[in-house]
Amino acid sequence: MIINDVHRGIVKRKNRKRVGRGLGSGHGKTGGRGDKGHSAHSGHSTRLGFEGGQKQLVRRLAKRGFNNKFFSRVFAIVNLAALETVFDSGSTVDQAALEAQGLVKGRFDEIKILGNGTLTKKLTVKAHEFSASAEQKITAAGGVAERLT
Repeated sequence: MIINDVHRGIVKRKNRKRVGRGLGSGHGKTGGRGDKGHSAHSGHSTRLGFEGGQKQLVRRLAKRGFNNKFFSRVFAIVNLAALETVFDSGSTVDQAALEAQGLVKGRFDEIKILGNGTLTKKLTVKAHEFSASAEQKITAAGGVAERLT
């Protein structure tokens, strides 16, 4: 092998296959779909997971056991460092305030405050759960850690 041949023929962007543009193109007439049959007609697409008549992987795998994930609680996690940068001293931090600042997003059941970072501002924090270090740092800064039910 010659070192110059290694990258020959490799291009970043290949031109798309223009089917149905005459017999001379190599993809004319039937456009690479073959003759007759449902796969030759317009609007045909294979369903998700179809493996050409072979038993699909999702049906080959055993259905065993029980997963309790559907019933578990989903926590939105907020660190003290984020509260320090976003909120002013004396303000109340609750779910509405956290959503307005963009600190919690998506679907969740409860909010948990973790003690990562330092807190120097006096805040009233209302959340469902607090880590021990977060609760200690909030009260040490003169704030209140209020648990929601």
